[in-house]
Amino acid sequence: MFSLERWEEIFETIRKNLLRTVLTGISVASGIFILVILLGVGEGMQNGIENQFQNDAANRISVWTGRTSVGYKGLNPGRRIQLKNEDYEFTEKKYAKDLEYRSALYRIWGSLVNYKKESGSYRIEGVLPDYQFLEGEAMVKGRYLNYGDHKNYEKVVVIGKKVAADLFKNDRTPLGKLIEIAGINFKVVGVYSDPGGEREEARVFMPLSTAQRVFNGGNNIQGLAFTLPKQDNFSEALAISNNFTQNLEAQLKEAHTIAPNDESAIFINNSLENAKRIYDMMKMIKFFFWGVGIATILAGVIGVSNIMLIIVKERTKEIGIRKALGAQPLSIIAMVLHESIFVTTIAGFLGLLGGLILLEFVGPMVQTEFLRNPTVNFNVAISTVIILIIAGAIAGFFPAWRAARIKPIVALRDE
Repeated sequence: MFSLERWEEIFETIRKNLLRTVLTGISVASGIFILVILLGVGEGMQNGIENQFQNDAANRISVWTGRTSVGYKGLNPGRRIQLKNEDYEFTEKKYAKDLEYRSALYRIWGSLVNYKKESGSYRIEGVLPDYQFLEGEAMVKGRYLNYGDHKNYEKVVVIGKKVAADLFKNDRTPLGKLIEIAGINFKVVGVYSDPGGEREEARVFMPLSTAQRVFNGGNNIQGLAFTLPKQDNFSEALAISNNFTQNLEAQLKEAHTIAPNDESAIFINNSLENAKRIYDMMKMIKFFFWGVGIATILAGVIGVSNIMLIIVKERTKEIGIRKALGAQPLSIIAMVLHESIFVTTIAGFLGLLGGLILLEFVGPMVQTEFLRNPTVNFNVAISTVIILIIAGAIAGFFPAWRAARIKPIVALRDE
């Protein structure tokens, strides 16, 4: 029930102790402000990490090889494992119904590419058509590679935007132009962009079969890449993905006579597993930020509680008179709690508003690799409001309890 007299008492008490109340309010406001900023930073870190995962297919599984570290079936350790076309073909056929996109990979690091008087060193990758979706690339001009290019050993390439900018400075379009790689002319059929930026756009893609023939690769490949269909439930998708990688690893180890416990011969990177680890880490970071923010708020709450204890001490005689006139202990507790919650809530709202305004104006300007647009959503704002109310109640409870236990006869003798 609204009581004008109660509010007049609260404002009168604040006026009498204005400086003390303001300083205490600042401590509460700063606690909420720090909490909001920390939570905004945590959200920005999550946005940045999610953006990194969007650079490639979210459920991508990549395979590459190393050297054996364990002797097995009479074979010495230290063998270099070489993937073959047959490894891809067998896997692609065996798991055809389970795969979304798939490609084998033959890579040449730092090959010289020439166009007229311009030249540059770029990564050359022989791939299959699905690799566009595995990398999350978008065509800016022309088309991507197709299976006809692969089947017919076509001398065609798709180049990144950076390659196009470096080699075709004065030409409006590189489509249909011939560039020289390893002494052979290749026709440019497409230009792509990649969300990973210039580093990912400094590549040249050609059909896998062509790359193997041009660079004397035979039927060797250097990697495999797959994605599995997306699932509605992350846990279910992770379980399916882990099961696939385990089966794939066992299959490749058996095909290349590798010990089951050899950890350095076959490497499989599961992006969903990486995502799970990072998201778990983000949960811990956010939990830490909540802890720091709440600890800061508690420091302010302790300040408010101390102020309320002092106020109760100063008003001991007044409280005694109230009780002598018939005031119930609950009304005394309500009086002190009311004042405590009011001071804490107002100060907290100012801190919350300050944090939200700062994130609103500064957040969109933060666009680093692992921190993007730090913000605080509505649910977090509601959570901080609840924290404010609880903090105010905690700050006022012990002083209120002490005030309720004051005996009128003792209070009236207080000087």
